[in-house]
Amino acid sequence: MDGGDGMERDSLFASRLPEWRETPEVEWRDESSLYYAGEPYGGRDTRVFAYFGLPTNGGDNTPGMVLVHGGGGTAFPQWVRMWNERGYAALAMDLSGRGPDGERLSDGGPGQGHEQKFHAMDAGLREMWTYHAVAAVVRGLSLLAAQATVDALRIGVTGISWGGYVTCMLAGIDARIAAAIPVYGCGFLHHNSCWLEEFVRLPPEHRETWIRHFDPSSHLPRAAMPMLWVNGTNDFAYPPDSYQKSYRAATGPTTLCVKVGMAHGHEPGWAPAEIGLFADQHLLGGEPLPTIGRTEVSDGWAFARYSSGRGIATAGVHYASDAGVWHERAWTSKPAEARDGVVRAALPPERPLVTYLTVEDDRGATISAEHVTAG
Repeated sequence: MDGGDGMERDSLFASRLPEWRETPEVEWRDESSLYYAGEPYGGRDTRVFAYFGLPTNGGDNTPGMVLVHGGGGTAFPQWVRMWNERGYAALAMDLSGRGPDGERLSDGGPGQGHEQKFHAMDAGLREMWTYHAVAAVVRGLSLLAAQATVDALRIGVTGISWGGYVTCMLAGIDARIAAAIPVYGCGFLHHNSCWLEEFVRLPPEHRETWIRHFDPSSHLPRAAMPMLWVNGTNDFAYPPDSYQKSYRAATGPTTLCVKVGMAHGHEPGWAPAEIGLFADQHLLGGEPLPTIGRTEVSDGWAFARYSSGRGIATAGVHYASDAGVWHERAWTSKPAEARDGVVRAALPPERPLVTYLTVEDDRGATISAEHVTAG
């Protein structure tokens, strides 16, 4: 089985969802940090460390954001504060079994190495890192939803890199999520990603099991909430082809923000203005981002229809040779014309070419059309 038939609910996660949706046991360190109960690991109970914050002017019925770090990351208090300043309650947990000092907890869950992510299946599926990460984020969402001033119906999830991967998993597993924003991370990792060698190492039966349970391609067909997908054209880990398959697999409203040469990291991953504006749109009733249709290519021109309730400040066309590995391709960006709901730009004669169009509103929010190949 090659992923993508995930309309049948995965019993590995579905059987545990009722318990995960209950408020977990909590041990508060202080008003902004805590431990909460995780899944058993290695035959023992575990705790998850997290930072928590409320907006100073939030009042009742505050929206919330769950913040999921990537590889090499941890629970970031500054990330929580960013969302608090925007008017959200926020929770950022550690998914590598570590505490506030960055040291391993004696009762922490699995680390974030390749062995724990790909090669621990002989110990059982519930020993795998993804299983524990999904459980920790669902429990974290439940904890955030249980806070007296938080509106449980307006909670979003955003994650960076492996956290974006987990966000994609969650989008198809937990329908409570009101908006999902994966940055870099996606599914179809077995088709193309920087982990192809890990799939080669897996025995065939383990590979199929990993795809069935732990690749987001098996869960995204159940993702019905609005999703904003943020990535760079040259991302070394999650390339545009697997990214496109992923956002096409989701069944809810999809918005794209693909930036030429976007750096990969936690700070670059939480910096784009589009993330906060998308959350505001769906969780605070804020002004919508622009929309843009699919790129069409005809007679040497690229076209796409767009809509915006605000003025369009700029439009652009972006293209590269459709040859070679994605992260090594040299992209060119040029202005495009946006008028009467259509953005258009001339393309160079070289073929094959991969291209997409963008529009940017007067808030600096850039929205992308899907990339297409001009042959």
